[in-house]
Amino acid sequence: MDYTPGIFEMDISKINPANNSHVNSTICNQLALYLTMYSPLQMAADLPENYNRFADAFQFIKDVAIDWDDSKYIEAEPGEYVTVARKAKDTGKWFLGSVNGDNSRTSNITLDFLAAGKKYTATIYADAKDAHYKTNPQAYTIRKIAVTSKSKLAQFCAPGGGYAISFVESK
Repeated sequence: MDYTPGIFEMDISKINPANNSHVNSTICNQLALYLTMYSPLQMAADLPENYNRFADAFQFIKDVAIDWDDSKYIEAEPGEYVTVARKAKDTGKWFLGSVNGDNSRTSNITLDFLAAGKKYTATIYADAKDAHYKTNPQAYTIRKIAVTSKSKLAQFCAPGGGYAISFVESK
């Protein structure tokens, strides 16, 4: 299996004019792959200049762990979507990724995998409302919210999209 997550330029002809291929994904789907596809060998598969163009989204790739203490499969429908949360080894930080199929949807999850009684800052990298893997794959939003293990999240997922979240304990 070719495991190359983190592609930010989906139109391959911009890199190689002779190649009209297209990566059928949004940037946030690419970020979520770091969680939904387990690999102890992480990489950043795109060109540095593409990461420079989207430095705020690249921050997730810089932050995401590569080794895990725990994994939770939050929601899944074969051929449609999967959402996975993973606890970074020896840090207490959690990361969550959700990848979506061809149809837009709203992901509704609870954050009960987080430690009870603790507060976290969640940084959410999500598809923008007008994102679409074919027509607008680089449309995303980043927001921070306070959450606990009792929090619930409703998150939009574009066609071919998804979202990625880092959870850091608040002091």
